[in-house]
Amino acid sequence: MPTYQEALKINEQYARDNGKEVSGVKLLMLHFSALSGAGLIAKMQEDMHPAAYKAFLKAVDEYVIDNRPVQYITQHECFYGHDFNVNQNVLIPRFETEELVAYLLEIKDTYFGTRKTRLLDVGTGSGCLAITLSLEDADIEAHATDISEAALETARMNNEKLDSNVTFYSGNLLEPVYGQRFDILVSNPPYIPDKERLEPLIADHEPHVALFGGKDGLDYYRAILKDAEKVLNERYIIAFEHAWDKAKEIRKLCKKYLKHVRIIQKEDMQGRDRMTFVMKKR
Repeated sequence: MPTYQEALKINEQYARDNGKEVSGVKLLMLHFSALSGAGLIAKMQEDMHPAAYKAFLKAVDEYVIDNRPVQYITQHECFYGHDFNVNQNVLIPRFETEELVAYLLEIKDTYFGTRKTRLLDVGTGSGCLAITLSLEDADIEAHATDISEAALETARMNNEKLDSNVTFYSGNLLEPVYGQRFDILVSNPPYIPDKERLEPLIADHEPHVALFGGKDGLDYYRAILKDAEKVLNERYIIAFEHAWDKAKEIRKLCKKYLKHVRIIQKEDMQGRDRMTFVMKKR
């Protein structure tokens, strides 16, 4: 058996030669060896366990040759410090969405303080938004919808695993919760234009129903904003993640469908306009 160091070096070069990020190889080694980063460093000169080595090599081939995302191989992704199960029925949570959570928690504290608030996550996928927000703020009562039963199964699994208390509804956008009222609506809906070409790592593996948002990528924002006030209280917050080049269009849609609101748009860590927040006071 090779040592951890030897196996890592050989397979990192294998990934590099095939145009893949070498960081993916290290993540796979950590996962299949059940080691932390510090644990791997401590064992670098030790031989890999045969079973771990076999599983690691198989996973590296899936990553390098089959072009599968590392998160779908390990079926895990860390989001806002919480370990979420992910699979090909849900999008892989992204770092930019963590920024949406952080900003929303800050704005929520300003608008609602510590009073109990009802939150709706539209198109929840893995549940990462609703679950994280409910875990990070005990004053949030979280609810979530999704049209995909397979995605909801994953979200419910994460809800139980992380000991959260989100209520899930099956159905399209706001339809499952007509008749209810919420203080906060948050959504990271599909926003890629239908004809936009994606890199194979995404296009060949992540669910298209969670990626594409119509001809201009804005269909779901229109649908949500058109009916948002049917499920919102008189005083509310709406929070969206969106494509970096759609901020102006999102602002126009908010003004079209919502009156007498304050609109704030935030940049992500790369300086791109990726988040829109709408607040209404009455």
